[in-house]
Amino acid sequence: MSGRYVMSDRIEDYVAAHARESEAARRLRAETAKLPEAGMQIGADQAAFLALLVRSSAAKRCIEIGTFTGYSALAIAAALPKDGRLLCCDISEEWTSIARRHWSAAGVSGRIDLRIAPAVDTLKNLLARGEAGNFDFAFIDADKSGYDAYYEACLKLLKPGGLIALDNMLWSGRVVNPDHHDTDTDAIRALNTKISSDARVESVLLTIGDGVMLARKK
Repeated sequence: MSGRYVMSDRIEDYVAAHARESEAARRLRAETAKLPEAGMQIGADQAAFLALLVRSSAAKRCIEIGTFTGYSALAIAAALPKDGRLLCCDISEEWTSIARRHWSAAGVSGRIDLRIAPAVDTLKNLLARGEAGNFDFAFIDADKSGYDAYYEACLKLLKPGGLIALDNMLWSGRVVNPDHHDTDTDAIRALNTKISSDARVESVLLTIGDGVMLARKK
């Protein structure tokens, strides 16, 4: 069958009800839901998907660009082995202070290295220190106009076979409206086109959440 369900509130609720989620993650998601910016948080199903990718690929060194209140980072860190590490890039002390509290409660703080700085600077510093080819997985969920730069840097930092997951790649459907143009929409639309024909990776655009582009470095 080539068709697919159009997401409705009932289907979304059904999917969420069948997503595995720890009690620590539930508490963090509930606190974040009270914030005006709560829409920036990924859903429980997407967090479970990221965790499954990390476990299935036996990832040990991961990067997250855009941490917000730490929900996706908690899912990734919990999926890592005890000696695994997640480097998180964000610019907000306020939002990540919530993250730190919940990471500590969940017992994963020791696996997370949070860098409060522009992500592009953190990534450049990693490359300058010779970290190219040393990471297994990257999750990109930050400012959309910066996605292309983050993708290129992460591609250099990943090992062959490493995975990059990029969030919001359907951008609430705006990417399919040829009359809709703004900086973020145009950036996402251009990157979708670029990745789908990028000979350096294998890729698939998935209708999880607001759209996840998954790319595997060759």
